[in-house]
This record gives sequence, structure tokens and C-alpha cells, in this order.
Amino acid sequence: MSNIISVTRKEHFNCAHRLHNPNWSDKKNKSFFGKCNNPNYHGHNYNLEVTITGELDQESGYLIDMKFLSDIIKEEILNPFDHKNLNLDVEDFKNLNPTAENMAIVMYNKLVKRLNNNFDIKIKLYETERNSVIYPA
Repeated sequence: MSNIISVTRKEHFNCAHRLHNPNWSDKKNKSFFGKCNNPNYHGHNYNLEVTITGELDQESGYLIDMKFLSDIIKEEILNPFDHKNLNLDVEDFKNLNPTAENMAIVMYNKLVKRLNNNFDIKIKLYETERNSVIYPA
């Protein structure tokens, strides 16, 4: 029997963004994105869950050292995103609409580069208490 297990690290951060497609007219952007297209931006208090799945290490009893995971999340996600304007301050979104969906994909790609490739990684990002996205689905 294999010992496949998942662990989850929860984090919290705040940032601002504006949802806007430069290929659309201002009217279409406002109609499609509504308040999220505010030219002066708007912010969210995001909650993030990073779930790692893999085979338990029999020697240590760990799947992954949670301090190590916490440090990577801090370096790759919290430091660059927290209290920032995603459109203006975060290089990843200079040419990418900072929707929650795109944010989750960017976060996943940052973490996958830093973690053991034997792990499956799942990002769950809560933009509000009622709205969240999971990547990969």
C-alpha cells in the first residue's frame, strides 16, 4: 500500500488590481468587468491554500517540511503580491489580466519551479469568502 498523502498550508495577503482587457473598448471593459474595471483599482483580502500531495517519507514521517513550504510561499507569492498593486507593481501582470484565475496559475507556476517534481501541487485562492478558484482543476 502506498502512503500518498496531502498537506495544506494556508496564507493571507492583500493586494489591489484592475481587471481590464486592453484589446477591448472602455465601454466593453466596464460592461464585462463592472466595478472590477475601476480605473483607480480596487482591493481584496485574499486567502490562499497550497496543497501538496505525494508519498510520505518513511524516515521523517513528513511529506514536506511545512516551514520549508511556508518559506517558499512567502518568497514566491506573499513578498511579491502582498500590499501591492498587481497591475503596476508585479511583473507577472504587466501584460496579463490579474483575474483570480490568472493569479492562481501564476502562483502555481512559481511554486512548481521550487518544489520536488514528485509532488502534485494545487492552488486554491479565495478572492472573497464566496468566490474561489482552484488550479489545476
